[in-house]
Amino acid sequence: MAEETNLILNKDDQSLGSIEIAPSVLETVAGIAASQVDGVSKMHGSITSNVTELLGRPDHARGVKLSRDEDELVVDVDVYLEYGVPVPRTALEIQDKVKQQVSLMTDLKIQEVNVHIEGMVPEKSEQKVDPNDIFAENENGEQ
Repeated sequence: MAEETNLILNKDDQSLGSIEIAPSVLETVAGIAASQVDGVSKMHGSITSNVTELLGRPDHARGVKLSRDEDELVVDVDVYLEYGVPVPRTALEIQDKVKQQVSLMTDLKIQEVNVHIEGMVPEKSEQKVDPNDIFAENENGEQ
C-alpha cells in the first residue's frame, strides 16, 4: 500500500500554488504501464484487489507498491509472466516502461523499479470434450 502522504510536484516554484499527487495515482500509473508490456499475463494482487475485481471494478494499482526515499521513489512491481517469454528482457522492459511513464507524467525521479516475478502462466490448451460422451477416453488413453 502506498504511503498516506501526498507528493508535492512543484517544490521549486509554488507561485501559483502547490500541486499534490496521491501515491495511489502513481501506483495506478505504474500498474497500467507494467501490465501493457508484452509477456505480462497479469499483476499479482492481494485478496482485497481480487475481490474488488470480482465485483467489476478493475484495480489498476494491483501488484504495485510505492515507497519514498527523500525526493526519489522506489517502485516494486509484482507480476505473472506468460510462459515462454524471456524473463530478463521482459523484466527490463517493465522497469523501463514504469520509470518512463511515472517520470513523464509527474516529473518525479525514480530511484529504482524492482520487478518481482511471482509466477508463470501456461498457455491455455483447448480441451476437446464431446458433449454427447463426456467420459470418453482421449487420444492418450486417459479419461
